[in-house]
Amino acid sequence: MDSLTTASSAAVPPATSDQRPPRAWKFWGTTLWGLFIFAAVFLGQATVIIYFVLRQGGSFDITEAIRVIGAGLTISLSVILGLPAVLLATWIAIRPTRIPFVDYLALRWTTWRDFFVGLAALAILVGGWDLLSRALGREVTPGFMGEVLKTAQAEGALWLLVIAFAVAAPMWEEIFARGFLYRGWSESRLGVAGAIFLSSLAWTSLHLQYDWFFFGEVFSIGLLLGYLRYRTNSTWLTIVLHGINNLAATIQTFWLAGSN
Repeated sequence: MDSLTTASSAAVPPATSDQRPPRAWKFWGTTLWGLFIFAAVFLGQATVIIYFVLRQGGSFDITEAIRVIGAGLTISLSVILGLPAVLLATWIAIRPTRIPFVDYLALRWTTWRDFFVGLAALAILVGGWDLLSRALGREVTPGFMGEVLKTAQAEGALWLLVIAFAVAAPMWEEIFARGFLYRGWSESRLGVAGAIFLSSLAWTSLHLQYDWFFFGEVFSIGLLLGYLRYRTNSTWLTIVLHGINNLAATIQTFWLAGSN
């Protein structure tokens, strides 16, 4: 009987797993997939712009094309379309890692204390930039934003612009920068500090329509949001704070444009 038991046990090989353990992308994987996600956003937004340009019909007029591209409705829809583009591309990038989408991007809430501390820090930082802007005799808000708001209002799309700037843009920009890029780069040789710096720089590069002053302000906000992402392990926090900042900036721009 013992010999039969031994033979039976020997005939069955031990169970082994041929599946590799979940593992986040490191530096190069995150960088290459990041370019893929950026390309998806570009194509998604370019589709909206091309549609509105071609919709004009007739002969191609570069002046009219620029006007259409800079219109509030066009910008609103292109920004909004960036959200599904990022979600799909990011899902494709994360899937091979075998890490759940929500966990990879730290799409979890934090404490209300973290929220109010982050909100206060953001208010101080943005307020400091506003005071510096006034001291230098500069515009507090980018000039082109006032024109975008006016065209959106004329087209009856002001509400759509608010959704684009205060909801859609913060969601896909944070998922891309503080979610995907930070996660992979922070687990590479860059470490946390390098990941915060580089993801902030990548995020700032999405705002090249601004001049050097606002470029610096955006970069500093990115550093703060990156630090909050690290301290709280919550991308939802940075999404909410980003949305509040954009909403406040939109209201401020609308108020300043109306008072001129």
